[in-house]
Formats: sequence, C-alpha cells, structure tokens
Amino acid sequence: MTDDTLFDSQNEAYVQAMFEEYARNPDSVPAEWREIFKGRKAGPAAVQAPAAPVRRPEPVSRSTAPQPSTDGRAAPQADGAISTPPPPPEALSSGRAPSPEAPSDPPQTVPASVLLGGADALPPPPGGTRDAYPEAAHEHLRRFLPVVSRAAALVQAFRDHGHQLARIDPLGGDPPGHPQLSPAFFGTSMDELAELPASLVLDDALEGQSVADALAHLGRVYAGSIGYEFEHLDDHVKVDWLWEQVEQSAHFPTLEPDAKKALLDRIHHVEGLEQFLHRAYLGQKRFSLEGTDMLVPMLDVGIEEFARTGASEVVLGMAHRGRLNVLTHTVGISYRELIAEFEGPSIRDSQLHVAGTGDVKYHHGARGSRELDGVGPIKITLAPNPSHLEFVNPIVVGWARSRQFNGIGKESQPDCDAVVPILIHGDAAFAAEGVVAETLNMVRLQGYHVGGTLHLIVNNQIGFTTLPRDGRSTFYASDLAKGYGIPVVHVNADDPEACLAAVRLAAAYRRRFRDDFVIDLVGYRRYGHNEGDEPAYTQPKLYEAITEHPTVGEIYAQQLIEEGIVDQAHIDELKSSIGDALRDFQDEVRAYVADGDVATAPVADQREAVIEPETTGVVFDSLNEVNDATGKLPAGFTPHPKLWRQMGQRASVFSPNRSIDWGHAETLAIGSLLMEGIPVRLTGQDAQRGTFSHRHLVLHDIENGRRAIPLLQVAAARLEVYNSPLTETAVLGFEYGYSVGAGTDVVLWEAQFGDFSNVAQPIIDQFLSSGRAKWGQYSRLTLLLPHGYEGQGPEHSSARLERFLQLCAEDNMRVVYPTTPAQYFHLLRRQALSRPERPLVVMTPKSLLRHPMATSMVSDLTTGRFEPVLADPTTEDAESVTRLVLCSGKVYYDLQGHDRRSEAGHVAVGRVEALYPFPAEELVELAGRYPNLEEVVWAQEEPRNMGALTYIGPRLRGVVPRKIPLSYAARPERASPAEGKAKVHVRHQDALVLDALGLEDAEVPAGE
Repeated sequence: MTDDTLFDSQNEAYVQAMFEEYARNPDSVPAEWREIFKGRKAGPAAVQAPAAPVRRPEPVSRSTAPQPSTDGRAAPQADGAISTPPPPPEALSSGRAPSPEAPSDPPQTVPASVLLGGADALPPPPGGTRDAYPEAAHEHLRRFLPVVSRAAALVQAFRDHGHQLARIDPLGGDPPGHPQLSPAFFGTSMDELAELPASLVLDDALEGQSVADALAHLGRVYAGSIGYEFEHLDDHVKVDWLWEQVEQSAHFPTLEPDAKKALLDRIHHVEGLEQFLHRAYLGQKRFSLEGTDMLVPMLDVGIEEFARTGASEVVLGMAHRGRLNVLTHTVGISYRELIAEFEGPSIRDSQLHVAGTGDVKYHHGARGSRELDGVGPIKITLAPNPSHLEFVNPIVVGWARSRQFNGIGKESQPDCDAVVPILIHGDAAFAAEGVVAETLNMVRLQGYHVGGTLHLIVNNQIGFTTLPRDGRSTFYASDLAKGYGIPVVHVNADDPEACLAAVRLAAAYRRRFRDDFVIDLVGYRRYGHNEGDEPAYTQPKLYEAITEHPTVGEIYAQQLIEEGIVDQAHIDELKSSIGDALRDFQDEVRAYVADGDVATAPVADQREAVIEPETTGVVFDSLNEVNDATGKLPAGFTPHPKLWRQMGQRASVFSPNRSIDWGHAETLAIGSLLMEGIPVRLTGQDAQRGTFSHRHLVLHDIENGRRAIPLLQVAAARLEVYNSPLTETAVLGFEYGYSVGAGTDVVLWEAQFGDFSNVAQPIIDQFLSSGRAKWGQYSRLTLLLPHGYEGQGPEHSSARLERFLQLCAEDNMRVVYPTTPAQYFHLLRRQALSRPERPLVVMTPKSLLRHPMATSMVSDLTTGRFEPVLADPTTEDAESVTRLVLCSGKVYYDLQGHDRRSEAGHVAVGRVEALYPFPAEELVELAGRYPNLEEVVWAQEEPRNMGALTYIGPRLRGVVPRKIPLSYAARPERASPAEGKAKVHVRHQDALVLDALGLEDAEVPAGE
C-alpha cells in the first residue's frame, strides 16, 4: 500500500475542497483547518510504528451501552489501541471467505505533530488560484492527506464492520473480527491518531477530542452487546441518521432503579411460566422460549413505543416457539385458560376454544388489549399459525394493511402509524423459507405497503437439530434482509438493557422512515426442538454448555444485586410468588374439570346458519350510472385508441336487452358494490387489465402514462386494484390476511392462470380451507382462477379443481364454475352480501371471455340471483329427453356448439354451476323435469382422476334414481393435466364431446 492509494478514501475530495477554499480565502474555513494548512514543512519521513497489540472485548455479563460522561457523551477510553483478532478458525471454516491480512510493511508516514505545527512554518498562501500556491504547501498537503484519510477510513471501518467485534453470543462464542478494525491495516497507530483532532473526521466531535478518543468511543459502541449492520443501505440519509442515533446512544436511556427492578420482575415471570410448565407437564410439547426469554420484554417496549406514536393496534405473527408465553404475557390470555389446554378440554368461551377440529395450543391466535399510562388502550392481535412457520408473514402484513384504513370512503388512505405489524421469526426459517423473501420484496410496493414491519428473529443458533453451517450459506441468519436494504442489529439475549435498546432504535427508525427493521435476538434453546427431544444426541458439546449456562434472569439479578437495586431475598420471594400463583391456577382448573365446567369436545360438524339475500339484482338505473362512468374520462386524458374502440362501445347503447360479456358484467358488479358503500380490493399479476386483456379497470394515458380509474366516479367506498409481484404464495397470503382483518370488504385475487395457484398451496391448505375449523378465523377471500382446456398445454389448462373439492367439508368454502356473465355478476354480489363469511373459489374462463355464446342480457342483472344449477335452455320438449348430460364450465359450450349437436335431440345438457356445497336439491329437481329419462352422464374436459369427477360421482349417485344408469365422459386418467400439442387436444376434445352426447361408441383416445 502506498500514499497514493490512500487518496482514494472518501475524505480526499472533502479535504482537497477545504484546502482550495483556504487558498482563496483563509478566513472562510474553520480555525482548526487554518491551523493545519499553516503547518510547517515536514522533515524526513518517519517509519510508522506498529499498532498496539490486539485487544478483545470483554465477555458480556451486563449491559455494554456506552457510559455517558458528564457532558452527555461517552467518556474516552483510557487505554490505547483498538484492534481486532484475526477471524477464528470456526469462522473461516463456516464458508465465510478469509479476510485480507493487515500489511506487514506499513507505509512511511509523517507524525501528526509535524503536520500540526513545528519550527519552519510556511508563510500564509497568497490570494489567487491553486496554481499560485507555493509548491511547499502542496507537498505539505500531500503528506497531510494520508493521515486524515487513514483516520477517516478507520472510523468508517468501525461503522461498516464493527458488528464483527460485537459480543452477541451469550454462550461466549468469539466474534469473527475484521482486519480493517486494526489501525495497522491502514498504516497508522493510536499514537499518531491521538495527535489528530477528531473534528477532522467527525462532524460532532467534542472540543479537544482526538481521533484516538473518538475511536475508543466507537469501540464501546460497536463492540458491545449489539452489532449494527447499516453499511448495506443505499440511502445515505438513513445511514447518517442511524450512525447518529447509535453513536450518541439515543436508544440507551438511563434506566432508573425502579425500571430495572420492573424489568427483572418481567423476566422472572417469563422464566417462571416456562419452568412451571416444564415441571408440571414434563414431556408435553410447548416449544419453550427459554434462552431467548427477552422476547417478551422486547415486545413490551415495542408495543409501548408504537402506542406512544399513535398506534391503536399491533398485529403479531410468529411460529410456535415461545407462543405460549406471548399468548399470556403479551396478548393477555389468562394462566387459567392456558393451563386448561394442558389439563384437558378448553375452558368454555375462551379464545383457545374453537367449535371445530381446533388446533394444538401453540398454534392458536388471540386478541387482547393493554392499558398504557398516559396513552390509553392498545389492541394486541396474535395471528394463528400452523407449523408452516414463516407462511404467517404475509398474512400478518395483509391483516395490518386492512386495519390501517381510516374508513371505507373512496378517499380513505392507510394510516401506517395506526396499526403496526410485528413478525417473530426463527433463525433457520428466516434464512431458508422463500416466503420470507417474497414478503420482504412485496411490502414496499404500493398496494402492499404498511409503513414498515418490525422483524424479531428468535435466534436459537440451531434449526431443529441442524447447526447453522448446515442450514444456511450466509454468515448471519438475518443476511437475507440486507438484500432488501433493511437495517439489521444483532443483540445478545443475555443483556436485557441492550435488547430493549435495540427495540427502541427499531421503533424510532420505523417512525422516521416508514420502513422495515430487523433485530436478530441471538440466544440459545434450553431444551430440544420440543421438550420430549434429546438434543445431546446430535449436539453434545453445545448442550453441555447450555446446561451449565445461567438464565438471563439469574444474570440480570446478579447485576442488580451488585448495583444495590435488589437483594437475594427479593429474588427468592419473586420466584416463590410466581410458582405459588401458577400452582393455584392449576388447582382451580383441575377443580373445574372435576365439576364439568369446561367445554365439551368440539362438535366437528357444527354449522352456522347461512344468510343470503333473496335477490342480488341491481335496478337498471344504478347499472346505467355505473356503465356511464366507465365511458367518462378525465379532461385531457388520451386512452389507447384500439382499447377505447372496445371500451367506448359499452356506453354507446345500454339498455335492458343489451348483450354484455364477462368483463363488462364484472365491471358492473364491482361498480354496484362500490355505489352501495362496499369496498373492493382486486389484485393479481395483471389484475388492472386482466390476464386476457378483458378488464381494464385502470386505464393509461398513451401520451404521458397518467392513470385513470373511471369507476371511482360513482364509488361511495374505496377501490384498490393493483398488479401484484410475480409470486403467488406471499400475495395470496397477504390477501387472505387482508380479508380476515377487513370488515365488509370484498377481496379478490386473480391468478394469471389458474394453474399457478398451486404455488400457494400452503396458504390454501393451512389457512383458506381450514382456518375456520382450526382457529375460528373467518375470511371472504375470493380466488379467480382461469380454467379451461383450450390446447394451451399442461400449465395453462387446469386450476386443479379436484384439489379444492378435496378440501371441501363442514361448509368451509364455496367452489363454483359459472358459465355466464350474469351468473358471475350475481356470484360476486352474493359473496359481498352473504353471512357468515366464506372463501370463494371461482373457476373463471379464458376463451369464454369473448365467446359469442357466453353472453348475458343486462336484464339478467336486474333480477334474480346466482343459480347453483342451470337447465338446458334449448330443450323444447322435456318428454323427449332420455339422456341428461351434466357438466360445469366451458365444456358446456363445446357440447352445445358442436356441429353434430342437432343429431342428439334426445339429449339435454344441464350445468352444475355450484360444486360445493353440492346442490343436491336442485339436481333432483332438474332430473325430475324429464319424465322419460333413461341415463345420466357426467362430462368433463379433465382426465378421469382430475376435475370434479371423483368428487361429484358418489354424490350424483345419491340424487339420481337407482334405476337410471350413471356414467361419465372424460379424458383417460393421466399424470399430466392436458396435452401439449393443440392438434392432439382438438382431436381428444372432439371425441370426448361425441362420447358425452352418445353419438359415437368409440372411446376417447388414450394418447398418441
């Protein structure tokens, strides 16, 4: 390394600019700079002495916050060098690339004392240009700049890499260190830096403070119990703000003795619950929080900080570890309710009792509130979550978004301060689960923004039985967040005051920048993955250390005893009172069990009365008003001429006998709901225009890109239409959460193709279909899944109808496959107006969007309702019908439109529009229309092992008279949903239709 290379540091341009300003007018620069630029010419260069020996930070046993001096800043460190050990062998073998070594031959430098003054002072520079300045001054500056550059680089190194010196592992693991944290790396020493004013490299340096003093302070800041990672942020405003907060210890307020004592009591209550459950219910799974007990006090501080800045609700999401403690101490579920979950049936009317299959206690959610002094109440919601870990993330964020709106009016906007999401992650899952990355990406987009989420990683330093080096390729569990420009702090779970400081910093950052923040709470796991597991089988040395390690309560108690705040008698009394209270609750629950005053076993088939409107029709005048709005554009707005030739026709002639297509009917349905004050949210990868360019709720000006939403002209409620990111899992989870948190909102998610919904299968399986049975969770989310066999190949044909039908039971959702625009219109309105809420799965069309037969009259929208079953409108003589073909969806038009349909006058084609709940009564009535019926055929495009056949076959047998044969027409059983070649598809489709109509005896081809 040479002097020239040091001119590349970030301070070079600044110093050069100061010098040039000084050359023009010495009085224009600060006094300390004038002193430097008046320095004497350096003598012979001195060889730089090596830096002081390596110093490791002391092990953390109490808060390592910088201790303020009398002037409010941290006192300077008495001893000398700040340097770092080389990375330990463990760090180098874990996949982390070795860091470069410090130079063995530091460059020659000039002592700072020579640069700051000496015997042969240069005369003041004359006025004029830089070229007129004496050559000696240039030489002086050339020698001076490297010293300042070294100092600036070392300061920057602490900000960038100081986290690698932080003592964040409560089990005593050595931090990896970084070579740039040694003065020798930059060819300087603490002696040289001690003679350099800190004001040259730090804007807020104290009077008389040297660079060495400043580095001593930075060493305490960045090498304590918290490791700060901000260097990856692109926004310098955020970085500067974070540096200022951290280096001034703004998040480390002085804790009064009473506050410390209260914190100690809170920690012991957290520990006491876990220890009681471990003794009382030995071997029962509870997924203990022990080792990261500080999570609960951290949540306390976070909730209070958010409440004091306007939050009325906090929405929490977490996996199972620690959930029981959060349920009781954070949400407010009573010990009595929790202990009942261990003793037997749930307490009647408790939040943990669900009239359905229910779920294990560590998956349940709950709602509570907390009264805060000087603030008032704040609601706390913990979302339920299965063992699918991180999949609750987008659900919580969507839930929060729906609760942030300050009303239903069309002008209402989300208030990001009002509702704050907090996500609690596991270290192994945060690094490994793809839904984490999807959510981090999604929440900064316009339609999904919530003003920042607080992420808390409960870092056990192990995943199930897998060590970090086997479970992730990153050094930290939190490294994924850095790719999204999110600040990260790592904090030692055994330092309570540092843990609370981390939360204060996170809350202040969210308040300032409306963005995410990640806290990596580094602890350990006291027991195995669950309490019946033996972790020493796979990690004997790790668990030997954990067994001998004191709890955070013991560590903090000892600290407060040493500080004279509490004595041992207080600790003993505290532990005893917690244990006695829990035993009393246990005795109370057991007495109630004995008296039978508990909820009996849940009734699996419990039903709720469904309330639906008698009609979902809309008067013509209202439809006409909606239709007129679609043809009115803002002044000066220029739509695409080709598009407007299509859209403009809607407003040209609108009357009851006007024919409308699918997209037009959808627009009228949404507009009518908005007029009635019902908010609508529609998202999907191409939702604004529709995958098949059929919707166009959002128009774009071809001249300037300006957007317009014509329906807002008639809306009395908000309308959200957003194109989603190219993902299904997080987006569908977000919309599910939104629908759970919303009131009357109609929430629709459209897949680009129905097949793509299989990417979101965990959301469908674990939440959409079963959330009500497991947790009593209600949702009216509607899935729009384009479905239909049109020769487009396996991935663009089937929305996997069979999978949804397989999930149907206990009146948990609705699955439909409508065939007309009017049916779709009434379906959307029924979904908005029916109670109680149920998810709706709609197999929507592709080719039918513009099919000449798939139209409805406007008059069909003014009266009536969605019909579960439709009879054949072409049948004139019911007595002549001997064969009834039943089908759903698009194949109906293939049957009716076949060029040989006229040969089958004895065949009626009925449509089963609602598949679940199964319309048994309507099908009995349909079959009864044909007195001479001899056979019933179920026809479908899908292979026999897919589609509705396996679901509907047994149910049809229950409604079709036994004397009437029941058969089916479908493609043969297949592993792949559809053919890949269009010509093969056409041939197979033709054979299937002819088979259904009974016009040929040949079977559907099995393949090519």
